[in-house]
Parts: sequence; C-alpha cells; structure tokens
Amino acid sequence: MKLYIKYMVSLRCKMMVKSELEKLGLHYVNVDLGMIEILENITTEQRMQLKANLLKSGLELLDDKKSILIEKIKNVIIEMIHYSDELPTENYSDYISGKLGYDYTYLANTFSEVKGITIQQFIIVHKIERVKELLLYNELNLTEISYKLHYSSVAHLSNQFKKVTGLSPSFYKHLKQKRKDNLENL
Repeated sequence: MKLYIKYMVSLRCKMMVKSELEKLGLHYVNVDLGMIEILENITTEQRMQLKANLLKSGLELLDDKKSILIEKIKNVIIEMIHYSDELPTENYSDYISGKLGYDYTYLANTFSEVKGITIQQFIIVHKIERVKELLLYNELNLTEISYKLHYSSVAHLSNQFKKVTGLSPSFYKHLKQKRKDNLENL
C-alpha cells in the first residue's frame, strides 16, 4: 500500500516519517520523495493516528488524488532542479510526463487549476532558487551556471533572475557577500 505525504525531501523529514511509522508498528519498504510504501494494509485508526502525528511535526498526509498528483509533479521538478547534477536534455514536459506516466496536458491543466501558476512558472522559480544557491557557493561563474541549468545564454538567465528577484545576479551575489562579511565582523 502506498501513502503520500507532503514534505520537503530531506533526511530530517524522512527520519520523522520513519519514526511515526515505527510508533504505529507499520513496516515500510520505502520512504522517499513524499511517498511511503508500507507492507501491510493500514487501518482507518492507524491512518488517522499517522495523519495526526505527522501534522504535529509539520507534515501532511495527502488524501485526495489531485493533491497527490500535484505533490508528485512538484517533487519531480524539485528533484530534477535541486538534487540532480545534470538537468535532463529532453523537454521538461516530456521528462515530467515520462516520470509520472501521465499526458503532460493533463498534468499542466491540473497543476494550474490547483496551484494558480503554470508548471513552467514553478520550474522557473526553482531554477532561480538553484541559481541563488550556486552563486552563493561561489564554485561556478554565471556562464557555467547558465550552461548547467540549460539557459540559452547568460543574458537569458540574468533577465529571468531579475524578473523573479528584482535584482541582477551579480548584485544579488554582492548583497549576500556583504551580509556574510558583516556577520563575520561582529
């Protein structure tokens, strides 16, 4: 039986989920990317208890099919952008559709209806968050970041960055460095 939980992909969240499952005597096969797979059928009482315990930890057990699908879409995008070394070379729409086994038009319409933004807008926001991370690590220059995240050019990355944050990438990096320097000098 598979259950879906709304949580960020982190070791801490996985450990909390595993702990709650163990408290209820539930045996799991896998806890990964917002989904847990348990070996036995879960009773209504166990489900309610798990839901309540997870909620206390800031996690949410998802019940309706649209919410589950939206979380799956978000998790695929977050994993693709934040947790893989290379973005897929195929179109994002083909990649997401292939990963989830649904027609992309259906996924896009459902996502927009529930979230109020398009999948493409969600991808852009997360790509910009990834750019911010990479800028702060200071290991890659803007050209390398642009290439890594499949932007057509540094100018395209910079324009998109400015649209989302209101700042140029270099000014953002300068601000973060200035804050870091100020904290170190305290």
